[in-house]
Amino acid sequence: MARVLTVILNWRSEQMTLRCVEAALVALEGVEGALVVVDNDSADGSFEEISSEVVRRGWDRGPQKVRVIQSGHNGGFGAGNNVGIRAGMPDGTAPDYYYVLNSDAFPEPGAIRALRDHLESHPKTGFAGSHIYGEDGAPHRTAFRFPSAASEFEAQARFGPISRLLAKSIVAQELPTQTCQVDWLAGASLMMRANALERIGLFDETFFLYFEETDLCRRAAVAGWPTDYVVESRVMHIGSVSSGMRKWQRIPGFWLDSRLHYFVKAHGPIYAAWATLTHIVGGLLWRTRLLFQRKDPGDPPGYLADLSAHHLGAAGRALTSAFSAAIGNRPAVKGKDLK
Repeated sequence: MARVLTVILNWRSEQMTLRCVEAALVALEGVEGALVVVDNDSADGSFEEISSEVVRRGWDRGPQKVRVIQSGHNGGFGAGNNVGIRAGMPDGTAPDYYYVLNSDAFPEPGAIRALRDHLESHPKTGFAGSHIYGEDGAPHRTAFRFPSAASEFEAQARFGPISRLLAKSIVAQELPTQTCQVDWLAGASLMMRANALERIGLFDETFFLYFEETDLCRRAAVAGWPTDYVVESRVMHIGSVSSGMRKWQRIPGFWLDSRLHYFVKAHGPIYAAWATLTHIVGGLLWRTRLLFQRKDPGDPPGYLADLSAHHLGAAGRALTSAFSAAIGNRPAVKGKDLK
């Protein structure tokens, strides 16, 4: 029987993480494997608290053996999950599938088994993710298209005719009503085929937070391992518990870093610059409308200025680095050459 290693990343949310583990163990009934909790260097007693609770509740001796390990460094979402993936099974072997579950996500009974069964019956599929819904039962849009310059413009312009014209480029597509292939899925509940990861590698740890699952699914798709959205797998997700996204007063640097790194990595620096330009133009169109309409701006204060300054700063650093490298590689100038 195929084995599944479930990886749950904790950062200063031990009670939520314990609740997540409890739900996951119920959903893992009938699934062979193990569960590992990675404390992402919380430094607030989370590691010790979760470790003692796992022992107290006997989870370390159950059919799905639970381990708690320390990352030793908060490198972000991808890096923390990579620690758990590299840990492997308790006996040191690799599983057939890795299942990444957010610490604020709670799978329904059978949700994890549904993902495993789907991948077992679709051997050419690399990743499979769940139908995600909120505490109020409302479904979350978690099935996406890959970002593009067109999608950047559409998302910022927020204008019906533009959205209809660029409908096939909208990242947050209408939620599928049946199991199907998508470009990428949110990493709140995502099962990954071990063979696919062996070929494409793990999460890119350059991403601290955001865009890491987009990049991973894109690399898998390029390598011939598509991603499927599985409606039979249902998971309740609170969202933004660790990142605090809902309370952002200013767009954080790590989001800007991740966005730019994704576009440069996927399409190159020239396309990345074009995507940023379309993003800014769309944002300016939206802000022009706000001069005449009372609407929620929808972005943190100073968003476009911060985005522009970030990209220009990154471009300047890249040019300086390239120039320095070119100067450093020039052959030494001899005295007679100066005459």
